Amino acid sequence: MLSQRSIDIIKSTVPVLEIHGTTITKRFYDMLFTSHPELLNIFNHANQKQGKQQTALANAVYAAALHIDRLEAILPVVKQIAHKHRSLGVKPEHYPIVGQHLLAAIQDVLGDAATPDILQAWAEAYGIIADAFIGVEADMYHQAEAQKGGWADFKRFRIVRKVKESDVITSFYLMPEDGAPLAAFEPGQYVSVKVEIPGDEHTHIRQYSLSDRPGKPHYRLSVKREDLVAARPAGKVSVFLHEMTTEGDVLLLSAPAGDFTLDQQDTRPVVLISGGVGLTPMVSMLYTLAATNPKRQVTFIHAAQNSLHHAFKRHIEELALQYPAVSFYWCYDKPTASDRAENAFHREGYISLDWLQSVVPTPSASFYFCGPVPFMKAVNSALREWEVPEEDRHYEFFGPAGSL
Repeated sequence: MLSQRSIDIIKSTVPVLEIHGTTITKRFYDMLFTSHPELLNIFNHANQKQGKQQTALANAVYAAALHIDRLEAILPVVKQIAHKHRSLGVKPEHYPIVGQHLLAAIQDVLGDAATPDILQAWAEAYGIIADAFIGVEADMYHQAEAQKGGWADFKRFRIVRKVKESDVITSFYLMPEDGAPLAAFEPGQYVSVKVEIPGDEHTHIRQYSLSDRPGKPHYRLSVKREDLVAARPAGKVSVFLHEMTTEGDVLLLSAPAGDFTLDQQDTRPVVLISGGVGLTPMVSMLYTLAATNPKRQVTFIHAAQNSLHHAFKRHIEELALQYPAVSFYWCYDKPTASDRAENAFHREGYISLDWLQSVVPTPSASFYFCGPVPFMKAVNSALREWEVPEEDRHYEFFGPAGSL
């Protein structure tokens, strides 16, 4: 337990962290990778280049300081991050290394303002928070390995099918190389994929949602090729998977993880809203609902540029014919002439509150949404304006956790 004096000292640093948090975390990563370049095998290099990882860590440190006297308030965030840590292979021995360089970065950025009392208080707090992560992650590692079909760390899976779903998204059907049964997963969860790219010094790990329902003899990952997006660093792993892998190749996978999961005990209507490749966990949820609870009312809304970028369109339209409780709507912001001629979409432009209210029967539903951050901010804002309670708004960030 932290002393009241340490709690008071850490709370006094909240305004400083609000201003200098990202500067501190940028310096932290510089120092960490200089001293321990082997840790580059764990981190997403693209997120580092874009500053997403630094911002996410700054937000986490700020939240820890703000709630240091009631850490139970950030326990949901701890569990969310712990899922990612487990899937990446973060181990207890990494925490002292991180703590050492985080304190050094605080001292380096703040200079004389980082007094010995402040550094000591943060060292104590970090120790408590690290212990919480280590404990939660130990349970997750045990559960991942002990479950039927489970495994520790990374396991070899063979690509048994590779299917182009749209101009930018390809699905990979994967089965264990050893022929063992698959570990179960919850609709909405993801796996980490570890690859070695020829010519690169470090391995790369990326997390991809499982896009098929549980109970199939395979895992399916549906990956967007990211080098086709302007003003963003090329996605090395997505390009590698699209261009350099073929059926029969082997990928290394972690056991399924993640807390963005469908509540299958809820009997109320469910609304699944996605943008771009954010539809992958939603498709898993939709297929699961159709297979296990076909009478539960489902509204599936997907936003894409146009039909060329729209994966699983035909599959979902065919599924809705079999299950009358499922309704679907497509929003295209850049429809092609063919899309217009074929009436291939329901709304041109972006999702808005008035349009949502016209197609969703009731706000008394469970809402799940995923996609680019600006898209999720717009959806979250619309649902909040519609007075959908926070506990009924569920969302997932692809990459480091951000804020809506």
